[in-house]
Amino acid sequence: MKIVRLAHENNETYGFVKGDKVSTRDEITYLTGVPIPHSVKDFLFDGWYDEIKNRIEDLPYGEDISKYKILTPIPNPNKIICLAFNYVDHAKEQGLQAPDDPAIVIKPRTALNSTESNISCPDFVTQLDYEVELALIIGKNCKNISVEDAPSVIFGYMVFNDVSARDIQFKDKQFTRGKSFDSFAPCGPWITTKDEIQDVQNLKLTTKINGELRQNSSTNNMFIKIPEIISKISKVMTLEKGDIISTGTPAGVMLNKPNAVFLKDGDKVEMEIEGLGTLKNTIRVTKSN
Repeated sequence: MKIVRLAHENNETYGFVKGDKVSTRDEITYLTGVPIPHSVKDFLFDGWYDEIKNRIEDLPYGEDISKYKILTPIPNPNKIICLAFNYVDHAKEQGLQAPDDPAIVIKPRTALNSTESNISCPDFVTQLDYEVELALIIGKNCKNISVEDAPSVIFGYMVFNDVSARDIQFKDKQFTRGKSFDSFAPCGPWITTKDEIQDVQNLKLTTKINGELRQNSSTNNMFIKIPEIISKISKVMTLEKGDIISTGTPAGVMLNKPNAVFLKDGDKVEMEIEGLGTLKNTIRVTKSN
């Protein structure tokens, strides 16, 4: 199932997506008789989704999703964890070897951004780059979980763009500031529950900039696979319901390219992962004080 968070006329809701149609919370409550909560996090992680998921096929899906603004799927995750150099082809293009343990960066939740929204680039950033990534949503609190049990704590998946200011990154000699600007974490367009994805380690993922293909790879090229990612991170920190783990980007970014063409004002960024949907954003350069 695809679960989307929506806004219409300053009212927030959520619902299920089928094609270009949506069945919203009010319809779900009326037709199932289950008083599902207003909070999408309560709905997803406190048992309400499990209670009604067997009745989903009977829903009408009567409204066009175009009526709504699509919001970030999770409004306030406790953690956004991003992996660096976790694709063999990306590490190779940087002259590196993929690390045996997750090299992680924590993004603030103020960086969250939705599809069809602008990515705001301050005018002092000169090297704005893109990174298409498969992100997973943690559905259960866990600590020191085994590789074998790790898939049980995944709720679902979504597309994630780990937007990066490379000039800031090189100046600081670390990643956090260059990846933490407001709007630098577009994600969505919705959460696809894990039962819909037959083989998460074999999904095509692409990035197009103004229609030009820049990244074209498969999640099969991940060096550390998803169960091991979860297990190893859980040995460092407690993973909580609603946490986002973004699993790294493949080759094709502008980082360290001799003739790099970085993102500029007005550029259209389109990222797609097989089975998960398409994330679309526009670059807007903003004046800084």
